[in-house]
Amino acid sequence: MNINPFKLERYFAEYEFKVKYLLSPSDCESLSMSELLGMADEDSLAMWNHLRLGYTESPGRPALRWEVSRLYRDLDPDNVVIAVPEEAIFIAMNTLLRPGDHVVSVFPAYQSLYEIANAIGCEVTPWMFELVDGEWRLDLNKLEESLTDRTRLLVLNFPHNPTGYLPTRADLDAIIALARKQDLTIFCDEMYRLLEHDPARRLPAMCDLYERGISLSGLSKSFALPGLRVGWLATQDRALIERWLAFKDYTTICNSAPGEVLGLIALRAKQSIVARNLEIVQANVKVAESFFAAHSNYLQWIKPLAGSIAFPRWLAAKPVEQFCQEMLDQQGVMIVPGSIFDYPSQLPHQSQHFRVGLGRRNFPEALERVRDYLPPHRHPARLRT
Repeated sequence: MNINPFKLERYFAEYEFKVKYLLSPSDCESLSMSELLGMADEDSLAMWNHLRLGYTESPGRPALRWEVSRLYRDLDPDNVVIAVPEEAIFIAMNTLLRPGDHVVSVFPAYQSLYEIANAIGCEVTPWMFELVDGEWRLDLNKLEESLTDRTRLLVLNFPHNPTGYLPTRADLDAIIALARKQDLTIFCDEMYRLLEHDPARRLPAMCDLYERGISLSGLSKSFALPGLRVGWLATQDRALIERWLAFKDYTTICNSAPGEVLGLIALRAKQSIVARNLEIVQANVKVAESFFAAHSNYLQWIKPLAGSIAFPRWLAAKPVEQFCQEMLDQQGVMIVPGSIFDYPSQLPHQSQHFRVGLGRRNFPEALERVRDYLPPHRHPARLRT
């Protein structure tokens, strides 16, 4: 398989561990081992203390899969496969698609959600997010127009990275109705589920709503545990489970035994972990709103609805890439420009976006560095909106 470089991951690899501040992380403030073990109940702590570092079951430890299944409405633990989140995307795409298939994917998106399909030899049509009246939107008519007789897969990401968008339940039902009419599989990246800024807006998981739906999730984002490398695929389609496990024999075979037990502890402490992370995000949203309002000549805040990310807009005439590079060079702050998501090349009139991460406690300090960078008394030439 010939596959294009993963721009976002290469960007992070170059800068993430060299700078003092990350303004664009996708995760929440990570938990320490002592914090996580302090949340363990008696049963899971005993598992940890007596853990032997042998091979684990390929689908995942049964107790872990049972805890994952409790996140969904009526899903059996046998309908869950534990895998590293990125691995799970790779497994799913390679078992669902063949060369010549047509795929529709939300765009911008995490690159592997569409790039693996492209490398397999599929035709990929982007379903583009549009900025309308200061809000991110998806046009259902454009989705319907994109579907063909060769369309096999619809790739969604709700809550969305990088915009923080969340559809209404009515819009999600309409999307599923279109997929059902075309007999499509839906793959939905739900890594930010549970981090809805208004919990009343939380949507049911795709694997609960649609008989051909696949939910990708894990502990990297909403649970603040990216270092565990624990994620999963969930679906009602038992035949897909068997295909995924057969393919997994050629990737990791099985999962990390310590990671699985730590993941079990985290899932059993779900309420406290998610509440802690949501508190950080909601506090940082307020900080961001105030900061962007105070610097509205340079920056346009576009309010996210869920997750620990947002995709605001740089309004000055200089390219956003130059702004991001100068923040690196002058302030030691890493900011991901929208071009890393291939966004300007798709919609030039909506370029100049950059991703902001709202899940870290030092977010206000990173914004102070942006404040130091911005000229205090000048009014820059602004892009047309």
